[in-house]
Amino acid sequence: MTKITLTPPSGSRDFLPKEALFREKVFSTVKSIFTRHGYAPFQTPAFERLETLTGKYGEEGEKLIFKILKRGEKAASGEADLALRYDLTVPTMRVYAQRRNDMPRIVKRYQVAPVWRADRPGRGRFREFYQCDVDVIGSNSLLADVDVLLTLSDAIETLGITNYTIRLNSRLCLQGLMSACKIPVNMHQSVLTALDKIDKIGVEGVIDELREASPPNSTLEELIRDLESPDLGSSVRSRVEAHPVGKEGLRSVDNIANMVKPFLRGGKIKVDPILARGLDYYTGPIFEFVVDDGIGSIAGGGRYDGLSSMFMKEKVPVCGGSLGIERILMLLSQEVEYEERVGASCYVTVWDDTFYGDALALVHTLQSIGVSAEIDLLGGKLGRQLKAADERGCSLVLVQGPDEKKLNRITIKEMGSGNQQTVPQSGAPEHIKKLIAGL
Repeated sequence: MTKITLTPPSGSRDFLPKEALFREKVFSTVKSIFTRHGYAPFQTPAFERLETLTGKYGEEGEKLIFKILKRGEKAASGEADLALRYDLTVPTMRVYAQRRNDMPRIVKRYQVAPVWRADRPGRGRFREFYQCDVDVIGSNSLLADVDVLLTLSDAIETLGITNYTIRLNSRLCLQGLMSACKIPVNMHQSVLTALDKIDKIGVEGVIDELREASPPNSTLEELIRDLESPDLGSSVRSRVEAHPVGKEGLRSVDNIANMVKPFLRGGKIKVDPILARGLDYYTGPIFEFVVDDGIGSIAGGGRYDGLSSMFMKEKVPVCGGSLGIERILMLLSQEVEYEERVGASCYVTVWDDTFYGDALALVHTLQSIGVSAEIDLLGGKLGRQLKAADERGCSLVLVQGPDEKKLNRITIKEMGSGNQQTVPQSGAPEHIKKLIAGL
């Protein structure tokens, strides 16, 4: 018999109730913020046709798609026709291309769901993880980009993170940089891929990678000199401004930054002309939210006006962003305690099997008026049931034994303080509801 490994597959995780409740609380907060900013939910399948996903994420991203082999008689071929979704953006554009006539001219959409990537697992990096996306479809206005940034910043700040910086750039700036440095078009993507690693391997690492990929005295030397400059940002910005396309990109991101800045409660925003996000589909402004203490990026996104043309004839303007919710959850879990309660607010004890009907009736009555309640499933002495209620983090324990039943009363024990009171059965549900509200 093959021994079964009990740990989950590498890059995936199990969550016990306390952890799961914490995650759900964060997700609920994020969804409420997205809704407050006018975004409505989308839902898409966990897997897509392989051709839907391929050709959208660049060479590096293409390698990380989890492919699903054909099934049944075709399984022996070893060919794949489906894949687990790599992100939530591409499936959204597929849905929009198919169902756009059922939607308003401006679509503001959010989605909170898991995605899968065949990446090497590490700290804060998983093969299965959640994304929290917002997108605006149908607007060319810079206000759409501003709206996305302010929505994400509101969510981050509501969760209690205020020590962050929004790094803002544009693919137009990067195009201007490539042209100003006379880098051949066939090298643009490899250069952008290297620049996108600057947070992981540092400036020196990027320079080494660029030199390895190019012959001596190549056109990359001008860019490398800018990267080696003591004032990297100013050097690159000056070069970008000297090119008309780059200058247009800088004007746009400067305007976005100036509109966003007054409404940030704690974070900062800065134009960073070296920022390069690796996905192929970005066409305009791009951004990352970075926590100042070095944990790395906690959100990112940009404008991808060309992505729709991969699914339809029309070219529809779109911008959006995604919270790095797994990193945010790690950050928050270090600062807050998990919710102790994993059970209901009220724990209804069962004296013996002759009291099953009374206990079930009390649980049902409490649930019907909106009180979280559960019935004891262990049985045995009252002390054992009290211990079970404590393990589950229940706030109140309700006892209706022979003495209480004879007097039509219910005993209520507050687990936190130890206080105990006996109340008439007829008014007990409303009394319990008020007690729970005050705890």
